[in-house]
Amino acid sequence: MSEEDARAFGGAGNLAHRVPDLGALELLLAVARLGSLGAAAREVGITQPAASSRIRSMERQLGVALVDRSPRGSRLTDAGALVTDWARRIVEAAEAFDAGAQALRDRRDSRLRVAASMTIAEYLLPGWLLALRAERPDTAVSLLAGNSAAVAQRLLSGEADLGFVEGVDVPHGLDSAVIAHDHLIVVTAPGHAWARRRRPLAASELASTPLILREKGSGTRQVLDAALGGLARPLIELSSTTAVKAAVVSGAGPAVLSELAVGEELAMRRLVRVPVEGVALARDLRAVWPTGHRPTGPARELLSLTRG
Repeated sequence: MSEEDARAFGGAGNLAHRVPDLGALELLLAVARLGSLGAAAREVGITQPAASSRIRSMERQLGVALVDRSPRGSRLTDAGALVTDWARRIVEAAEAFDAGAQALRDRRDSRLRVAASMTIAEYLLPGWLLALRAERPDTAVSLLAGNSAAVAQRLLSGEADLGFVEGVDVPHGLDSAVIAHDHLIVVTAPGHAWARRRRPLAASELASTPLILREKGSGTRQVLDAALGGLARPLIELSSTTAVKAAVVSGAGPAVLSELAVGEELAMRRLVRVPVEGVALARDLRAVWPTGHRPTGPARELLSLTRG
């Protein structure tokens, strides 16, 4: 192909430079319909000088005159009439494209899949989801509850749109935002010897005592292991906070649980809080999502509600 032919045909990548943008084409259609550049400018929401400038720019881009201007109004040239016919097809195609994109957004916004670690799922998410329901009554929400490792896996596999975890670190492959803070506390049944002690537990005593623990991979277990240098001794390992609480209430042994999870049991004296010193048991609660994929639609709205 000769250099002249190459210039004539151009490349697909140059199409955006050779075809006027949608705003200019919509302005041209308004001029054709209204017969006035000023009226067309008002319809598309710009000033008349801006409209004149846009028409002139389009004429330079196409290399033909499109509009004859006179005191009596604006009239399309023959070339302008032909370009207007083409413009109408482009705008109609763009409207179809926009309608299709809106349908995709509506389908996306009609559901929300949330994965959350157990403490957040049981004690915080119900309130957030009720608030979301008031804002988006037509959005169907499904909740997948599991430990923090399972939440990360579901997000990375595309099974969830937004997750919540309570571990020490952000799981690999996820971005996060801190949404709340929590403390772990040592609890035991009222009949346990620790319930009557006057001095706080030392870290060494907590580490040397068999405890009722959450399973490895849970956020609670991660925080405790980090606080005790991995020395926590399991008496029993259970997969839910509810099961751990039931075991402690029954007198099986002490446990370390979220302060959020034991408020009712402490108030009713079914559990007793045991003071501890020298152990860092504070933790951040985080919303998480796949790296580089900031939440959109109902997931973004739920995220904003957690900070309310």
